Amino acid sequence: MEILGKIFNSPARIKIMRLFLSNKGKTFTNKDIAKRSRISPEIIRREVKLLDSVEFIKKRNSGAIFNPLFKYTKEFEGLLISSNMIDEEAIVNTFKKVGRVKLLVISGVFIKNKDSRVDLLIAGDKMKKSKIEEGIHKLEAEMGIELSYAIFTTKDFIYRLNMYDKLIRDILDFPHKVLLESKELNLRVARQA
Repeated sequence: MEILGKIFNSPARIKIMRLFLSNKGKTFTNKDIAKRSRISPEIIRREVKLLDSVEFIKKRNSGAIFNPLFKYTKEFEGLLISSNMIDEEAIVNTFKKVGRVKLLVISGVFIKNKDSRVDLLIAGDKMKKSKIEEGIHKLEAEMGIELSYAIFTTKDFIYRLNMYDKLIRDILDFPHKVLLESKELNLRVARQA
């Protein structure tokens, strides 16, 4: 993200462009853009005006929408959407502070698998829901899309794992990447395999 922000001279513009590219056909008001991208309204107005002037978006009375006729759509999708949008270490650092995280698994949009039921699974103890949601919103703002996620206590996760819970199996039996796993949980998961 930092490199693209320097190239395009505006990290805010990158976030806004990702939002529109990831949500083609959806209309956003400036207020919606500010909420989803966590950018101040003044910057939103300036960036939306610029993106409209280069025909990246089309302004309407109800807001702005991605312009499907924009001639560099494929190139920008390759650069802004298909590239690795979020550093895995940054994801781990975001959620390390929410409590005692024992398991952090990414799937879905993070590994470019559209068939996944969730994008992020977190299991742990004494986790603060508000901090988790804050981290999720931060990632959503960077990526321009809403994330689906599942949060479990360690005890609940182990119970569901032992019961062959469909959601847990759908995550662990299909493409995913474990970013953080405690030794305690690792031993329990290893016994299940």
